[in-house]
Amino acid sequence: MLKTRLFAIQNVTAIYNSVRNIAALSMLPETHQMLHKTCRDFAEGELKPIAKETDKNHLYPKEQIKKMGELGLMCIAIPEDLGGTGLDYLAYAIALEEISRGCASAGVIMSVNNSLYLGPIEKFGNDNQKSVYITPFTNGTKIGCFALSEPGNGSDAGAASTTAKMNGTNYIINGTKSWITNAYESNAIVLFATTDKSKKHKGISAFVIDKPIEGLSLGKKEDKLGIRGSSTCSLIFEDCKLPKENILGEPGMGFKIAMMTLDAGRIGIAAQALGIAQASVDCAMEYAAKRQAFGSPIIKLHAIQQKIADMVLKLESSRLLTWRAAVLKDNNKPYTKEAAMAKLSASETATFCAHQCIQILGGMGYVTDMPAERHYRDARITEIYEGTSEIQRLVIAANVIKEYNLN
Repeated sequence: MLKTRLFAIQNVTAIYNSVRNIAALSMLPETHQMLHKTCRDFAEGELKPIAKETDKNHLYPKEQIKKMGELGLMCIAIPEDLGGTGLDYLAYAIALEEISRGCASAGVIMSVNNSLYLGPIEKFGNDNQKSVYITPFTNGTKIGCFALSEPGNGSDAGAASTTAKMNGTNYIINGTKSWITNAYESNAIVLFATTDKSKKHKGISAFVIDKPIEGLSLGKKEDKLGIRGSSTCSLIFEDCKLPKENILGEPGMGFKIAMMTLDAGRIGIAAQALGIAQASVDCAMEYAAKRQAFGSPIIKLHAIQQKIADMVLKLESSRLLTWRAAVLKDNNKPYTKEAAMAKLSASETATFCAHQCIQILGGMGYVTDMPAERHYRDARITEIYEGTSEIQRLVIAANVIKEYNLN
């Protein structure tokens, strides 16, 4: 019975995916439409088939990430002369949603490399740094990571206890960075460390570091609730010697670089959350169309239709917020508030849609035969990393107060 039900659902999946389209996609440039189709096809053919095993066995999807690199997905907004795809952040958001719909782990790996690693180097790096730390990281064979969080600072990004002290022509790095996505697989790091404690957050500097490097060790891989195909661990620096040429931007610019990077990164996490939410809607629709109760498919029940309506309403609203933030960034307009709104809305939508998906599936939603429970676990982290929902609300409120000239 179970195998028959799963086979029927798979048939509905094929039909549904052949007609599924993002609202208003046809109004976008042809490049974006083609990118969407490419990523959707890749997600269906390469990511969805391996997502369950990737999650169950904590497997880094190495071959799929390499193929994503070959498609230009690991460097979407990086200029072509640096080896990038040369598209914009709207294209990035569209692509990342589709990749995350197929496998949320692949989505966050893509997001960190694009937004948090390549982004600050492209904006603040010198020509040599761009040549060494961007171009080799565009084709999926190498990826980077972003080291800001620490065991004790949580959401307080300005309380960096990791230090970088000058010693001749080198900086000596000491301290621990925690919750670092891509930590095990990465080949380079964008690191934030305090170079002048007396200046507090204005004494934080950014660095780009090769990995491995003497003086750097990795903590244990965290056994996470979700997003289990991407590694997360601590980076432990003990008298790690770094040439002064590896500083990113100017000394003391680290906090500014981190905040600007996170603004862009939140668009990426919003897109990842949208992908998880869309996968949950897909799963719920496919199941409800075939599951029989009271003599007909449960999709005809008003209670189910109300859930579907709520899910899709939140999803479409969050998508528009995400696209708006991306377009503002592409047009060099302020977008800090809009990125926070997109990230807050999309992450809470992902959790909501995953929850409702399980309710629609009932017992089937609680077992690993169906992907609903994985979507639920994957969604939860999107409300935490790159700024918790509580931080997003503070960012939004602070910007609104500023707009009213009440600060």
